[in-house]
Amino acid sequence: MTGTLVLAGTPIGDIADAPPRLAEELAGADVVAAEDTRRLRRLTQALGVTTRGRVVSYFEGNESARTPELVEELVGGARVLLVTDAGMPSVSDPGYRLVAAAVERDIRVTAVPGPSAVLTALALSGLPVDRFCFEGFLPRKTGERLSRLREVEGERRTLVYFEAPHRLDDTLAAMAEVFGGDRRAAVCRELTKTYEEVRRGPLAELAQWAAEGVRGEITVVVEGAPEAGPEEVDAAELVRRVRLREEAGERRKEAIAAVAAEAGLQKRVVFDAVVEAKKAGLG
Repeated sequence: MTGTLVLAGTPIGDIADAPPRLAEELAGADVVAAEDTRRLRRLTQALGVTTRGRVVSYFEGNESARTPELVEELVGGARVLLVTDAGMPSVSDPGYRLVAAAVERDIRVTAVPGPSAVLTALALSGLPVDRFCFEGFLPRKTGERLSRLREVEGERRTLVYFEAPHRLDDTLAAMAEVFGGDRRAAVCRELTKTYEEVRRGPLAELAQWAAEGVRGEITVVVEGAPEAGPEEVDAAELVRRVRLREEAGERRKEAIAAVAAEAGLQKRVVFDAVVEAKKAGLG
């Protein structure tokens, strides 16, 4: 029988947040693959756990090379535990390649749920959380960063980003430029740690605050784009648009419906504008 790959969430700050099963899996795994073996050692000491299995490093630099080795361990029946420095493996951390390779070989993959910076920041942000999307880290280069932000300029869902503290001011300034300085956001710093801070406000205001320098692990939550309201179009413009569609071959009924949909208006509003224009000899 093949083994099992276990993705284990680790505390993002407070060690007391570690789930009980994490200690059990650390003690019982045949192989523990860790993003940083030194941090793993500190984690096991804090939990009072001794790992009996082989400990190997598994980080961005060796992920591609080490994945086949771990897959072979799994094929041979081993229970492989994957942990990263904080949070859930594969979420902006090493792990995706190993999960994909295990799935490809029909190897069982399970998880030990644990703390999540994404969900914690969302819950604390004060912004809508019914629908959201996680965008990870933005590109470091200014042009690429702006381009990525423009891709989600009209996104209605709440947006969640990770960012390095020394790039936070540039990122918030770029967000203010693309999304608008009045767009609401929350900067969540050092979540669950001693100096936890959640700074809420408009993007422009947050960018100004961050320019003074910020330290710690950062998660940024940004309000989604506002729902488009009715377009402010006068009656003459509505009639002009209907006429253009009619000249292109559309029937008046379909033209009125299309113009109303474009402007976010009731069809009756556009219909009345067309009728009034016809009465005035303009239709």
